[in-house]
Amino acid sequence: MMQFLGSSDQTKPDSPPKVINIGAVNPYALTEVILGRPIDKTSPVVANIISEVLQTQYSQLFDMKHDSVLYPGLKLNSKGKEAERIRSDDMKVLNEDDFITPDLSRINKLSDLEHVGLKNPLDLKVEKAFLQGGQLNLVLHQKTLGKTLSNHALTNSLMETITPYRKHRGQWTAPNCVWGTTNELSLRIQRKRLENLAINLGMGMGMMNRASTVGPLGSTQMAQQEMDQEMVQMAQFNDPVQGAIANSWLIAAIHAVAWSDPYRICRDESFVLDSTHREKEKEKKRGLRIKLYSKGGENDAHTAEIDVDYDIPVNNVTNWPVYCRSSNSLGAVWPAMYEKAFAKWLTKGTGEHPDITQTFAAAAGGDPIKAMAQINDRTPHYFFTSSRSGQDLVGLVRANSVSFKTIHPMCAYTHASGDGLYRGSNLVANHAYSVLGWISSPGTQQYIVLRNPWGVTEPVGMTSYSGMLDLVDRKIWPPADMLDRQGVFALEADSFKHYFACLGIAK
Repeated sequence: MMQFLGSSDQTKPDSPPKVINIGAVNPYALTEVILGRPIDKTSPVVANIISEVLQTQYSQLFDMKHDSVLYPGLKLNSKGKEAERIRSDDMKVLNEDDFITPDLSRINKLSDLEHVGLKNPLDLKVEKAFLQGGQLNLVLHQKTLGKTLSNHALTNSLMETITPYRKHRGQWTAPNCVWGTTNELSLRIQRKRLENLAINLGMGMGMMNRASTVGPLGSTQMAQQEMDQEMVQMAQFNDPVQGAIANSWLIAAIHAVAWSDPYRICRDESFVLDSTHREKEKEKKRGLRIKLYSKGGENDAHTAEIDVDYDIPVNNVTNWPVYCRSSNSLGAVWPAMYEKAFAKWLTKGTGEHPDITQTFAAAAGGDPIKAMAQINDRTPHYFFTSSRSGQDLVGLVRANSVSFKTIHPMCAYTHASGDGLYRGSNLVANHAYSVLGWISSPGTQQYIVLRNPWGVTEPVGMTSYSGMLDLVDRKIWPPADMLDRQGVFALEADSFKHYFACLGIAK
C-alpha cells in the first residue's frame, strides 16, 4: 500500500539550487581506459591497481578536498562546501617531463628533504604513521615533488577523453577509440563468453556450434543447455553503468526513471532513422527516437525528439565502451543511447557522433533531479537534508514507494566534501545515486536503498561506512531480484542524512 505524507514543512520541497555541479568519474572505467584492458572489479587488490594507475592514494580519490582526478574541471568553492567550475584556462596538460620525480637516494635525515624542494619539512603534516617490522614509516602530506593527475592537470589523452577542454574543434572522437555499433560489440562479447564457457565444459568451438544438433540426452546437449542458461543469465539485467566521465548526475537519473517507471524509457530497437538528414549517407540505419523535455536553467534545451543511431565510442583495443554501457554487456543498447541523446540535445547537434564529454559535470552543470524530469516530463522537487531528520527523509521515500520500491523516480547526491566521510568507492563525495526504495529492519531502524551508477560494490572489508548494509538481497528487500545488485546498498536513515546533501523526486 502506498503511504502519503502530511503537509508538514518537512514534506514541502525546497527551492531549486541556483548552481549545481554534481558528478564524479567512474574510477574503474577510467583505470580501464588508461590501462587499455579490463580489470577485475571484485578483486581484493583492485584498490591498489586504481591507486597506482590514477596516481593517488585510494582513500583520497573520493573527496573533492584532495583535488582528485575523479573531479576534472571542478574544485571546492571558497567555503569548502560546494563544487564550482575551474576556468578552462586553468586546466593544465601534463607531458612526460612533468612526471619526472627528484632523486631521493641521498635523503638521510628529515632536513635533507629541503634539497628536493620541501620547505620546512619538520612542519609537514603526517598523513599516516605505522610500524612495520619494528620500523616507523611516515607518509607525508605533500604533492609538489612530482606532478600527478588531478582535477586541474591531465595528460592530453585524458583531457580529450573525460573533458571537453581541447585545442582542436570539429568532429569529435575520443582518443584511442572508434565509433562502433553496440550490436556488433554485443555479438563479439557474447561469442567470447561462450568460447570461455565451452572451454570450461571441455568443448571445442566446433562442438559448441554443433551442440543443438546432437542426440536428445547426449552430453553435448547438456552442455548446450548450460550455455542457454548462461545466455539467460547474461541477458537478465541491463542497468545503466557510468563510464569514464563525470556524469553520474545523468546515469543515476536514467536508472531512477527506468527503475520506477520503466515504460517511460524508449527501448524500441526496430525504429528506422530518417536518412534524409544524414550527410553523404543514403542507407537507412536503425536507432532510437528519444524525447527530452525542457525544464529551464542550465543544462537544458528546447523540448525535442532526438534521433540516435547505435554508434558509440569503443576502445579500439578492447572493443569495450568508454562511456555509458549496460551492466550485462549484451544486447541492451538503451543506456548508451540515452547518454548519447542527452549529448546531442544539450549541444544542439545534428550529426550522429555528438561530443559525449559535453555531459560532464563542469560543462553541463550536473543536476540529477532535473535530469529525471527532463526524461519523464514531471516536476523536479528538492529536499535538502540539512533541515530534515533521518526519519523525515526515509518518510519521503516511503511516501513515493509501493512494496518497498519507488514508483516515482528519486535521486540523491552527496556533499562535496566531508571530514573522513568519503574514503572509498561505495560512498563518494559530489556524486549522484539512484534511490530504489526502503527497508524496515527488525526493531526501529529504517534504511534507504541506493544504487551507485558505477555499478560496482567494493570488496567486503575494504572500507567501513557507518550505518551501511552493503549486501542487499531479497531476504531483507524483496525487490532485490529485479536488478543487478552490483553497486546497490542501503543506508540507515540518520547515516543517509549525514552522507547526503539532497534527496529529489520527479513527479
